[in-house]
Amino acid sequence: MRAVSYSRYGEHPQLVERPAPRCPADGVVVRVEATGVCRSDWHAWRGHDPVPLPMVPGHEFAGTVHEVGADVRGWRVGQRVTAPFVQGCGRCSWCAAGEAQVCPDQQQPGFTRDGSFAELVVVTAAELNLVALPDAVDPVSAAALGCRVATAHRALTVHGRLAAGQWLAVHGAGGVGLSAVMIGRALGARVLAVDVSAAARQRASELGAEVVLEPGERLAEQVREVTGGGAHVSVDAVGAPATVAASVHCLRPRGRHVQVGLLLGADALPPVPMGPVVASELSLHGSHGMAAVDYPALLELVTTGALRPAELVGRVVGLAEAGDVLATLDAPQPVPGITVVRL
Repeated sequence: MRAVSYSRYGEHPQLVERPAPRCPADGVVVRVEATGVCRSDWHAWRGHDPVPLPMVPGHEFAGTVHEVGADVRGWRVGQRVTAPFVQGCGRCSWCAAGEAQVCPDQQQPGFTRDGSFAELVVVTAAELNLVALPDAVDPVSAAALGCRVATAHRALTVHGRLAAGQWLAVHGAGGVGLSAVMIGRALGARVLAVDVSAAARQRASELGAEVVLEPGERLAEQVREVTGGGAHVSVDAVGAPATVAASVHCLRPRGRHVQVGLLLGADALPPVPMGPVVASELSLHGSHGMAAVDYPALLELVTTGALRPAELVGRVVGLAEAGDVLATLDAPQPVPGITVVRL
C-alpha cells in the first residue's frame, strides 16, 4: 500500500510503499478515504511528543471497513466508519464505563502505531472504537471532525456542560478553537472568541462568534462587561501559560474552565491563578478527545445541519502532498483552515 512515513524526527515525510497491515482478531482494517492533517501530527514529527520510528502519521480519518478480525461480530466489510484518535483497549474498567479516552492501555494511530496517512489503517478493539458514519456525512466532513471537532464537542458538553443562552469564551481561534465556536453556536450559546490574529478573529466571527476580542491586560474586564459578569464556560484552545490564566480570569463565579490546548516542554507546568478558583468556586477540567460512545450526539448535529464541519476545511490535497503539508504546518503564514488528504 502507499503511505507517508518518516524515519527520523524532523526528516521530510516521504511517500513510500509499505506492506498492508495485518488485521488483529479484535479489530478491523479500514480503507482510508480521507484523513485530516493535525498540529498533533506535526508535534510528533518534530519529536516534541516522542513516537516509535519509523512512523506513518495521521489520526483523523474516514473510510470503509476493508477487513474484519475473527473475533469481531458487529461490523462488516464495506461499512462507512470513523474512529476516535484515542482508542481504548476494550478490556479495562475505563473502557467498560464508556471512558475509553482515558484508557491506560490506549492506542493512538500516528503515535503508538502507524496512522492514517496511508491507504489502509488498523482500528483495534473494533467493537468499542469504531463509529458508523451516516450517509449524509461525506468523507471530507468526517475527517474534519477528527480530533479537533470531537475534542471541542466533548469539552463543551461533558466538561463545560454548556447550555443554551450561556456565554462561552474561546481562547485561540485555530482548529480546536473555531470548532468550539461552531459547536457553541449550534448548542445555542453566546460565543466570544479571543485571538492575537485579526484574520483568526474575523474567521471566528464568520463561524458564529458574537464578540471577538484581542488578548491584553484588560481582557478579563472586557469579557465581564460584554457578558454581564463573566463567561459561564471558558476554553483554552491554545495551550500556553498566558491563555490558561486568561481563561480562568474570564469566568463568572462557579464558571467552568476547560483545558484543551496541550502544554508541552517548558510550558508543561503553568502557574494557575488559584485565588479566583477558590473565591469564586471555579471548576477546572482537562479534556482529551472523545470516546466512540459519545459520537452519536455530535453526528446528529452534523446530519441536521446545525454543525457544518466542512466549513473548517481550507484545502483538500492528495496523499502525495501530505508530507509537504505536514512539514509546513509551522509556516509563518500557514493556509487557513483544516487540510484534508483525500485518497
